[in-house]
Amino acid sequence: MPALCRDCLATFEHAPPRCPHCARTRILSHPELFELSIAHIDCDSFYASVEKRDDPSLSAKPVIVGGGTRGVVTTCCYIARISGVRSAMPMFQARKLCPDAVIIKPRMDHYVAVSRQIRARMAALTPQIEPLSLDEAFLDLTGTTKLHNAPPALQMARLARAIETEVGVSASVGLSHNKFLAKIASDLDKPRGFSVIGRADTETFLRDKPVGILWGVGAATRAALGRAGIRTLADIRRAGQDRLVARFGATGARLFELAHGRDSRQITPDAPIKSVSNETTFATDMTERAELLAQLWHMSQKVSARMKAREIAGRTVTLKLKRADFSSLTRQTQLEEPSQLADTLYRAGERLFNALPPAMAYRLIGIGFSDLCAADGRDPVGDLLDPQASKRAGAERAADAIRARFGDTAINTGRGLTAKDKNSG
Repeated sequence: MPALCRDCLATFEHAPPRCPHCARTRILSHPELFELSIAHIDCDSFYASVEKRDDPSLSAKPVIVGGGTRGVVTTCCYIARISGVRSAMPMFQARKLCPDAVIIKPRMDHYVAVSRQIRARMAALTPQIEPLSLDEAFLDLTGTTKLHNAPPALQMARLARAIETEVGVSASVGLSHNKFLAKIASDLDKPRGFSVIGRADTETFLRDKPVGILWGVGAATRAALGRAGIRTLADIRRAGQDRLVARFGATGARLFELAHGRDSRQITPDAPIKSVSNETTFATDMTERAELLAQLWHMSQKVSARMKAREIAGRTVTLKLKRADFSSLTRQTQLEEPSQLADTLYRAGERLFNALPPAMAYRLIGIGFSDLCAADGRDPVGDLLDPQASKRAGAERAADAIRARFGDTAINTGRGLTAKDKNSG
């Protein structure tokens, strides 16, 4: 069975239990290892890993990137995850689960800069890169074996090692014959993982997996499938395409294809981006306005960072909410001029939120920009209704630059602090 050593990158026709060159045991083997060419790479706890890289004293400590007592967890390291901390969890809950955690405010511009270093290493392998976020992307390595004198599996092992040794953060890789399976594979052995799902073992691998493993199946879809008696991919296959389409429409047809491991989507690096958004589903329904707005600010920062990384701006702001009964609300507003700023996005979202009936319970909130265009470098100039817009824009740009250069504690904004935080300061 073909194999490679993920430490010294030696390749073998037959997998040894230990690498004869470096004596290590991180041997990756699979019958189709050197034939598959669709990869997904995902940096491990990216923001937290960057913070640990920048401050080695944090290496053995639980780290949570997030903000404020009423804020949310942006991400956390694997040590914190052992205590039950998860992304998008309210900070008060994360602090209870992991009281010894080091809490760090997000430095989005700094993470964007590190992401660009990683993206440059991907681009050295193939132009067929489809980024999903700052820290993950699909790569199509079809036809690159002769160019790099190495099969895609070896190229991805080299890339993961280069990211770890040169950039200072670790990454996990999934390799398969389509995007759906490559993304699943990258989650199988985190952190520092490398997993393969071949054509021959696709059916066996998927057979008894829960429906939640499928792309786009969240809590609402799982509940709807559960009411139809469908909880595993085997249940989907037994139900048949006709029954699924009759009950769920186009979604049923897509689920049927994915349950069989079929995904015809191509990796499209030049596909036009229609929107940039972020959303989160709460573990329990949320009614407190302050907590919901804290989530909104957190997501506005993430969306803004992605917009800045891509050098794009948006004119339309969309607020998305899902009620406790799973019904959805969507509200939109048009900006006077395109923007990529977190402040602009948040304020537009806050106005949309304030127009909704008070004291409602929500299980999901999201916000995003659409109607996108290239950023021209202009920020709001302010007007009679909002004369401070220009000053806030300049402050956001300056704060981003200061955090990127001097660290997360160099500067903070009032919105990042709750009233409790301010009173205790």
